[in-house]
Amino acid sequence: MFSQFDDLNDKIEDIEQKLADPSRIANQEEFGRLAREHAQLSKMRDLYDSYQQVDRDLKENQQLLVNESDEEMIELVRNEIDELRDHQEKLKNDLQACLLPKDPNDSKNIFLEIRAGTGGDEAALFVGDLLRMYCRYAESKSWKVETMSSNPTGIGGYKEIIILISGDKVYSKLKYESGAHRVQRVPETEAQGRIHTSAVTVAVIPEVEEVELNIAPNELRFDVFRSSGPGGQSVNTTDSAVRVTHLPTGIVATCQDEKSQHKNKAKALQVLRARLLDKMEQDQHDMISADRKSQVGSGDRSERIRTYNFPQGRMTDHRINLTLYKLDDIMMGRLDDLIMPLLAHFQAVALKNIQ
Repeated sequence: MFSQFDDLNDKIEDIEQKLADPSRIANQEEFGRLAREHAQLSKMRDLYDSYQQVDRDLKENQQLLVNESDEEMIELVRNEIDELRDHQEKLKNDLQACLLPKDPNDSKNIFLEIRAGTGGDEAALFVGDLLRMYCRYAESKSWKVETMSSNPTGIGGYKEIIILISGDKVYSKLKYESGAHRVQRVPETEAQGRIHTSAVTVAVIPEVEEVELNIAPNELRFDVFRSSGPGGQSVNTTDSAVRVTHLPTGIVATCQDEKSQHKNKAKALQVLRARLLDKMEQDQHDMISADRKSQVGSGDRSERIRTYNFPQGRMTDHRINLTLYKLDDIMMGRLDDLIMPLLAHFQAVALKNIQ
């Protein structure tokens, strides 16, 4: 079943020879790629070796049962066989996961875009709450967060905000956060204590290197204007804000958070490149059959994925029917109990599709 792993040693030895080549050592990009491939293949080899060893142990124990007459010893062997089978099943799942097509974006940084939807000021406040939640999660992972663009409301919320999260495999952890997030709670402005329902949308877009997407200069239009928003020096005093428009698609990116027009332009271009490549991937996704889309999931950005119910301290992820009564922990950025089941679910779906 896992014949693909039989030649792993040859592949690893070949990479080790390349890593020892001085010309490749001098090329840091090539050397880094080879080192990552070596680590990945070595992990796969260790898993396969463990799987084969467990398989040998199982066969030996099954032979013992045939030859053994002592009831106490038979019971011990049967217990060990059960443990070995459980271990073998886990190793089998891990090996199957290694065969899944790798998402080329998994190792990338992301632009996280959070926008207020229905709910007015309450939705804008919840944008701020989700922003703090994701920033705390990023801090727990030693990731770096940089604000690219923001539109604050002045009451602690945002109409929209875009941040760049940089670190180790950020996209692989947060790629299933895209969608509509619904909040149910009593707003601070509600005098009669009534629960309101509001919504915000989250988009997770992988960062794009300039070499990945070439944009002709004549396809771009730049507009500069005065920054706007509550408070802050330089606001409404200099034409430092930048809006860049991709003329063929109409996609727009704006940045006004920096005092320097040059820095705002660079940030706006970063966001624009990511949105363009994301649109290309979304267009490709939309061409997939409805049946296939239902299998891969997480394709519809407008899909309501989650509800945060504050009166009951409950968070429900509707895609996997997961309910956690630890909303305070989640809002503090302790997201692993939510993110790990999501990753396991979508990996299981992908495994099912290749079997």
